[in-house]
Amino acid sequence: MQLRPALEAELDLVSLGECMIRLSPPGHDRIEFTPSFEVYVGGGEYNVAYALSRLGLRTGWIGGLVDNPVGAIVRNHARTAGIDVSAAVTFAFDGVGRKARMGLNFTEVGIGPRASVTLYDRGYSATSQLKPGDVNWDDLFGRRGVRWFHTGGIFTCLSDTTSEVAAEAIKAAHRHGTVVSYDLNFRSKLWDSATAIATTRPLLPYVDCLIGNEEDFQKSLGYEVEGVGTNLTELPVDAYRAMVRRVVADNANLSLVGTTLREVSSASRNRWSAMLYDAARDAFHQGPSFDLEVEDRVGGGDGFASGFIWTYLSGRDDPQAAVNVGTAHGALLQTTRGDTSQVTLAELLSVAAGGGARIQR
Repeated sequence: MQLRPALEAELDLVSLGECMIRLSPPGHDRIEFTPSFEVYVGGGEYNVAYALSRLGLRTGWIGGLVDNPVGAIVRNHARTAGIDVSAAVTFAFDGVGRKARMGLNFTEVGIGPRASVTLYDRGYSATSQLKPGDVNWDDLFGRRGVRWFHTGGIFTCLSDTTSEVAAEAIKAAHRHGTVVSYDLNFRSKLWDSATAIATTRPLLPYVDCLIGNEEDFQKSLGYEVEGVGTNLTELPVDAYRAMVRRVVADNANLSLVGTTLREVSSASRNRWSAMLYDAARDAFHQGPSFDLEVEDRVGGGDGFASGFIWTYLSGRDDPQAAVNVGTAHGALLQTTRGDTSQVTLAELLSVAAGGGARIQR
């Protein structure tokens, strides 16, 4: 996996995906009973660009925005973190949202035996209206220069045109020597497994780094993980490794495969870790294991992705360090409310190195 030198690129990473407005009841309240909502901004691919910008890298995000105050929430949130949104596609607001609107995501944060729940209200969203030709990818990856491009299944499945845009962007990035990562991120509420497999498999020849959990590999690529039940109370790591080897054997262009490992004992307590397969060295690397007291589990996988991507973009070709940082970042991200990272670089490196949680005075 060859990264472009930082001096030859305007941006370290660009992500492509939908960013939504998330509305959550305070604490662990229910949507139907709450008198108020907390407002957050987030989306799978956007979260990666946001986290890496907070960690000091030059990032950009591309998606759809609507020219109204709700769209401004996303634009302002991105700009506050220093994210370049100059290539985002802005749609005029028609006063109602018939042509394009900002997607909404209602999320209850679970506790104990009650799982977290996400309710989408994202039909006809601006990002789902993107079509091939809306973005000049050759200008972005060629003239401006981008070292790493990140997108995934959530964007790809939004509409027939976004699947075409994903393929257009991934092929352009690959053509210009930009490293491509793809987070499978299967969402059963957005598409079925057969469609996901038919759409995703043709993208793999242009992908350098593949990310996903056990369900993602099963539902988006058709690779079964032996011994994994539907309740996911136990995660047989050896079975994961066998599955990853099958994926890489079928797709020799893959350099890295990252997999999060989550054991769910309750909505409040999860066992969290991750592993990274380095194809060049034919070696698996396991991250630290965290017994999490979960504040908000949404975005943990994006935290893992951004953590290990940061390691490589920072100049360290060290898969063990990468999986340690990625696992730590995913764990830390789940200690705060909202989808996007509030983690600082100093605390991330401390936890990744085994630092404890004693009070800092």
